[in-house]
Amino acid sequence: MNGDEQLLRGRVYGRDHDDPHPGPLPHHTYATLIGGPLDGLLLDITGWRPEDIGAGAALPTELGQFPGGRSVYEPRPGERCAPGPGVSCRFHYAGDIR
Repeated sequence: MNGDEQLLRGRVYGRDHDDPHPGPLPHHTYATLIGGPLDGLLLDITGWRPEDIGAGAALPTELGQFPGGRSVYEPRPGERCAPGPGVSCRFHYAGDIR
């Protein structure tokens, strides 16, 4: 595991690595990012509609194949998100886009 990967583990996407509380917040719902450059991060999906969750997310990152591009994460067909707070589902890496 390289230094960038170590900084990401257990942290919520979009929070700074030096944030004193970079982990999940109570009463929020998260998807775990699986694979790719953001592997191990949690994505806050609090308030997302089911169709938004089903579409996944294209997340800006400097760590992907295209610096300044986006890494695409999607739920796998048939995987469902559990309702309520906490880590409720997984988004799997689908590739990078510019």
